[in-house]
Amino acid sequence: MLPRPAAKPAVGAREFAHGANFVIVAEPSAMKIHLKPFRVRHGQRVDLKQWPTEVKPFYQSRRDYEKLLASHLEDLRDRQTLLYAHDRYALLLIFQAMDAAGKDGAIKHVMSGVNPQGCQVFSFKHPSAEELDHDFLWRTTRCLPERGRIGIFNRSYYEEVLIARVHPNILATESLPKEALDDGGLWQHRYRSITDLEKHLDRNGTRIVKFFLHLSKAEQARRFIARIDDPEKNFKFSAADMAERKLWPEYQEAYEACLSATSTKHAPWYIVPADDKENARLIISRVIVETLDSLKMSFPRASKKQRRELKKLRARLAAKD
Repeated sequence: MLPRPAAKPAVGAREFAHGANFVIVAEPSAMKIHLKPFRVRHGQRVDLKQWPTEVKPFYQSRRDYEKLLASHLEDLRDRQTLLYAHDRYALLLIFQAMDAAGKDGAIKHVMSGVNPQGCQVFSFKHPSAEELDHDFLWRTTRCLPERGRIGIFNRSYYEEVLIARVHPNILATESLPKEALDDGGLWQHRYRSITDLEKHLDRNGTRIVKFFLHLSKAEQARRFIARIDDPEKNFKFSAADMAERKLWPEYQEAYEACLSATSTKHAPWYIVPADDKENARLIISRVIVETLDSLKMSFPRASKKQRRELKKLRARLAAKD
């Protein structure tokens, strides 16, 4: 097995990001997860080499991690109920990452406590023939969450500026008009289409949060080896994964361009250190809870007329008992 790198300094309370540099101030007591250092500012140019793939854990032991995550999930359950009752907003969570970064595990663990009736997960693989006959945003737009619900995209329309950029032959399957390819601005046009869509959704009540799980190449190798060594996980690994790994520099460049161009105030990207899966889950769950808290939601209040009617119904129920 490859050796694990030494943990980087913690991103704790009173820690702030200046550009891509992290300034550390010691946490005086129980560590609180401050999220600002993980958020890509609007207009910020991202150099992934300057963003850590691992930070000092926010937990002290496995038991402590489980306790913290359970607390986050309890908060999330409460906010989900409020989101449904308020019925004015939807929440869309987007997960993007290199292979083995832990997207599936993060979704499984972070969303394990929510009501499945109010949450939908969509995993986007290779587009179908029908999807290829539409614009690149069509297939994901059909899956957007309704008001009062949480939608999760495991990969998303961002694949069209990531894998399609690394593998230009993919564009040939999309039957794009000649002028879309001739002016040299395809990727900038797609970034603009994405940010315009996200701005439109935000104006109409769908809040969007995007997570890039930032995995190191060394940690990816360790996880691939673990999948090979465990017969029950062999199905998770193939020669195609190795072929994509050889394109690591191209993917990093594509992600840097994408994160730089599409992180906005209304639809931010969070670059989550992903070498420590448990730490990543704590960060992600905290982001979701704080995003829901920012919506200023409330439970609907009955009118005076409705209250009078409810009191009459209550009296009838009590009399029958």
